[in-house]
Amino acid sequence: MPDETQFDLSDSRVDKLMSLIQNTFRVRENHDPVYVDVGGHPERIEAPQHVVVFGRRGSGKSCLLVHYHRQAHKHRGVTSLYIQSDEIKILPYPDLLIRLLLDILTGVASAAPWHRRLLRSPRRPIANHISTLRRLLDSAEVQRVTEDSEASYKAQVSGDVRLPAGSIGLSEGRGSSLRRSAEFTEDKRDYLERHLSDFKRDLATALRATGNTTCMVIVDDFYLVHPSVQPDVIDYLHRLFRGTAFYLKIGTVRHRTSLSRHGAQTIGVELSQDVEELNLDQTFEDVDGTKAYLAQMLDSLAQKVGIVGLTSKAFNPDGLLDLTLASGGVPRDYLNIFVEAIKFARGQKRTKWLTPTAIYKGADRVSYRTKLSNLQSDLGTDASPIEKLFADLVTFCLKEKKKTAFLISQEDVTSYSSEHDAIKQLMDFKLIHIVDPHASAASGRQGRFEAYTLDFSLFMEPRLRGIEHVEFWKVDEQRRRKGIREAPHYELKRARGAMERAAAAATVSVVEQIRLDIGSDPTEPS
Repeated sequence: MPDETQFDLSDSRVDKLMSLIQNTFRVRENHDPVYVDVGGHPERIEAPQHVVVFGRRGSGKSCLLVHYHRQAHKHRGVTSLYIQSDEIKILPYPDLLIRLLLDILTGVASAAPWHRRLLRSPRRPIANHISTLRRLLDSAEVQRVTEDSEASYKAQVSGDVRLPAGSIGLSEGRGSSLRRSAEFTEDKRDYLERHLSDFKRDLATALRATGNTTCMVIVDDFYLVHPSVQPDVIDYLHRLFRGTAFYLKIGTVRHRTSLSRHGAQTIGVELSQDVEELNLDQTFEDVDGTKAYLAQMLDSLAQKVGIVGLTSKAFNPDGLLDLTLASGGVPRDYLNIFVEAIKFARGQKRTKWLTPTAIYKGADRVSYRTKLSNLQSDLGTDASPIEKLFADLVTFCLKEKKKTAFLISQEDVTSYSSEHDAIKQLMDFKLIHIVDPHASAASGRQGRFEAYTLDFSLFMEPRLRGIEHVEFWKVDEQRRRKGIREAPHYELKRARGAMERAAAAATVSVVEQIRLDIGSDPTEPS
């Protein structure tokens, strides 16, 4: 048995832990992921209800959903279908919805036992739907259709009858036909709506053929579908499954997701009414709770390789908090930084425990450059205004105000809803972090404010001189977060200007502009 009192980062079990952690990031539909349950989340996914799972990149959405999907196949009574939105995201609407329907129909049909599939006739309803939808997928969205009809007549005529030129002649006692052509347009969306009830009925029949009683339809990374059509997709799927034993499980990022659209008719779903919400995000609104959650996750992983109570042994007194702050509360970043910090500590031959220096050196892997790259990858051409907003926030905080936190007036939110939404998206991409959604401000500033901090990768390594690091995780004698009330107010009017300037040709990249704003000041020892 290893001597736990002499634990060291060079322990061979730490190598096994690092390998295990790296395997947790390899989430594939056809492989069981390494999943550690801290919050009882699989039970929520298993419940017979529609669920939207919210979480930033790296929060564990896909790991949870694939874990459940893989486990569901081992239990009787449940059919589980897993659909990855990345494969359909570039399809226009309604082709995207048709592709989803095809995946659902074929998935349920193939879930039937082999002897039942062997007896399946190609004329059965599900097979017919699949065949029709495949043809529909390859046709134009709106097409002009010519329909010929023929009517037969039998007339009794006395004598000769003069008919207008070009008319059809009718002879006594003889049958004749009248041909007529009608031209109209046919829309794919009309077809889907007309046959929704057919799909619903025949899916229920196909599920019974599987021998199972329920079907979980998992649509992962739904935020990759363009927000303008998300309400249409989820509205149709919700209507399709309503009143059936099919349950929708959506994995997505909160502020890149539009669940409803309001107009003359509401399209989509409402949280807590039509669908339930499962939030995986751990934030700085509760730093102690986030620190405890992530430490429990790491300890659970360490137990799998025989290390008990890792977090009480592997960190100096400040190390665990610094790992939480450096990760932004995101599990994947937390584990990545932990692994890289161990590598740094070993390289420095300081393996007693992890120090803040090792942690912030290890955080280079999840720097703001990587997060900007993710933003560009996910948003494509929509990324530029949000990138410019982020660059302006960095300029405002680190160059002009010399503070790492900022406030946004709740009064501004109504007048500048688009700019506020962009702020929330920066939070989803882990470039800024919410600290307090209902803060007050000092210096006679009236009203309530949302308080944010820039991501720590911008100012902790190297540690910038002349910058006030707002220590929001500490509280004063009145139990108020330190430095938040004194943080500068960033006006959303300024955000609008920054985003509008994104349309102009930029001569300096966003990353280069941020580097210039941060400057090249000498670093302080950590």
